[in-house]
Amino acid sequence: MTRAFRHLARDERGSPGLEFILVLPAALLVMLGLGDLTYQAYLQSVLTGAVQKAGRDGTIQGSNTATVDQNVKNAVLAVAPKATLVSSRVNYDNYSAIAPEPYTDSNHNGVHDTHECFSDVNGNGQWDTDPGSTGQGGASDVTVYKMTMTYQRLFPAWLVGWSSTETISAATYLKNQPYATQNTVTVKTLCL
Repeated sequence: MTRAFRHLARDERGSPGLEFILVLPAALLVMLGLGDLTYQAYLQSVLTGAVQKAGRDGTIQGSNTATVDQNVKNAVLAVAPKATLVSSRVNYDNYSAIAPEPYTDSNHNGVHDTHECFSDVNGNGQWDTDPGSTGQGGASDVTVYKMTMTYQRLFPAWLVGWSSTETISAATYLKNQPYATQNTVTVKTLCL
């Protein structure tokens, strides 16, 4: 090894700058990722709070579901103006009905087969994985209110291969006030 090369190998004057250049891209990606995750957590918090309030407001007799949905949208759009929001409501007679309809698993395969008997919880004559009915429901019904939000990410997510949009949702389970007699379906056992 020549003397000049040995001198150059021992020279440490430029190493902090070189190290900074090598670490900078990774550090920026970490900061952008943390910023994006923090923004997502903030939006999730705002959406969850608005949905919980809307759920409480929606259980009151005479509430207007369109107004309740708009209140959620207004709360979320105040912090994410370009977000798109879609609501859904599914109602059940009681909390225990929020499950697939019970069936007799005669062949013990863990799957409902067409010949096996089942309890027709929603009265539609067929086995359902979700026996709920669309809408707010009536007196004493349990309503699952859900709002799904799609928004543009704050930072260029394509740098790490993420999509430029993110979708989050919040749901709440509440029982409508008993302002009238509950309309319930008589559960029948069917063997089709």
